[in-house]
Amino acid sequence: MFATPAFAQAAGSGGAASALTSFVPLILIFAIMYFLLIRPQQKRQKEHKAMIEAVKRGDQILTNGGIIGKVTRVKDDGELEVEISEGVRVRVLRSMVAQVLSKTEPVANT
Repeated sequence: MFATPAFAQAAGSGGAASALTSFVPLILIFAIMYFLLIRPQQKRQKEHKAMIEAVKRGDQILTNGGIIGKVTRVKDDGELEVEISEGVRVRVLRSMVAQVLSKTEPVANT
């Protein structure tokens, strides 16, 4: 009816191996999350930052508020002056640019 002491002690062996195997799923979940969520988001952030820094006069942009306009002046303090209609100009922060719709070609020196 009662278990012998030798039989009871044998059941608890392998504690270090079971601890390692319990962390394997957590490590796999973190790796999957990194490659499917974190890494692509960082890549998009780098591309967006490069796009914002490359905005120049004459580019047509779309802001986060849905305003489409043409950049008339680029200031050093992070602002853009955007013409949304003839004679109507607004100041927009660079960080509010969602997309560059059309880029202007640089003028060739002749």
